[in-house]
Amino acid sequence: MTRPLADRPSRILIVVVLAVSAAVAIVPRGAAQTVEPPPPTPVPVPGGGTSPSPFPSVLRTPPPSTEPPEIHAGAAILMDLESGRALYASNANERRPIASLTKIMTAYLVMTRTSPDEVVIVSETAATVTTVGISSLGLGTGERIRVGELLYALMLQSANDAAVALAEHVAGSVDEFVSMMNRTAVRLGLARTVFASPNGLDDSGYSTARDLARLTRVAYEVPGFEELVSTSAHAVRSRGVEPRVVQNRNALLWLYPGATGVKTGFTTPAGFCVVGTAVRGDEQVVVIVLGAPGEAFTDAASLMNFGFDGFDRRLLVAEGRSLGTVDVDGRAVSVAAGESRHALVVAGSTVRPEVVLDPTVRFPPGRGDQIGVVRLTSSGSEVATVPLVVVDVAPPPPPRNDGPWWLRGAGSIARAGGSLVRGFFG
Repeated sequence: MTRPLADRPSRILIVVVLAVSAAVAIVPRGAAQTVEPPPPTPVPVPGGGTSPSPFPSVLRTPPPSTEPPEIHAGAAILMDLESGRALYASNANERRPIASLTKIMTAYLVMTRTSPDEVVIVSETAATVTTVGISSLGLGTGERIRVGELLYALMLQSANDAAVALAEHVAGSVDEFVSMMNRTAVRLGLARTVFASPNGLDDSGYSTARDLARLTRVAYEVPGFEELVSTSAHAVRSRGVEPRVVQNRNALLWLYPGATGVKTGFTTPAGFCVVGTAVRGDEQVVVIVLGAPGEAFTDAASLMNFGFDGFDRRLLVAEGRSLGTVDVDGRAVSVAAGESRHALVVAGSTVRPEVVLDPTVRFPPGRGDQIGVVRLTSSGSEVATVPLVVVDVAPPPPPRNDGPWWLRGAGSIARAGGSLVRGFFG
């Protein structure tokens, strides 16, 4: 059963500073500070009625440090959003149920196969889909609503009925949409991911922290996705129905300076889960937290802090930087970096380039040809690679001219004879 805890309202955008007030929302563990909490989102309780918003009003993170924090979740990963380099990982390849984080793939498929203005006619199946608590928009059979409006309901309020309506609109049926999800997972290289529904209610689908980080990076390349997941609240409109306000359930958007997304989820098997993104200066990170025993936001914020405090974004190599010469078939070839590359590296570390020549390259290569790669390493690990390109090729040596041909021939015979003599008498 899905419980509505892993999704909160807020305005995000690849790490947007969502401050409901000027108060700092991150405090060291053990410290107490009163801050304005995320807007209340009543949660239905067994037997009727509702409870106040279950989301935290403060994040008790460790003090700033260049050392990885202690994480309580079952699995987690911290990744540079731009390069995809993992900065921290704990059980990152372990398959786990992911609850409503499933909807990231649903949104990705919908946004790459439809336009926001397409009209969805809600089927009886979508209108009567089994939902729990407030994870539903309350769609009615025959309701006409645009794709863009359903996407807000899907990603902000985690509406399960919106997921089914979108799946049917894109693929004709939920089963075909799930097949599409799994084909896409294979295409994107999500080798340890299987989906069983468009909303994650089933809990029989699974993924890993690493796969979800990769999926999130791909989703951020889709126009409009960043704006969608960085929206704090939205009035969903459809024909003949009063506007329904949905809130983003990601508490990081209020409590973590620079938070911008992305999605939360909870079921009993999955535990508390969150995919979070944040930006600080020119650094952008994505954090996946799966299977937290309590709220997952503090673990996510602690990892974000580590990403910003423990790493610096630097220009590792500039396009055209000379890297000396390499030997190709015994001849010197001048080479340089073919691209510029920025990446997050351990704060204070040294970046070293290592030229790796393609062993199949033959002389003479052409100017501008890629003949290998430059591996960039920091603190003992590879952080990036760039193409190795030819800048110049040394001209062949001029032919020797040691006199007339008959004299050069006689000299060759004499040298050969001398070698034989040395062979016999040496």
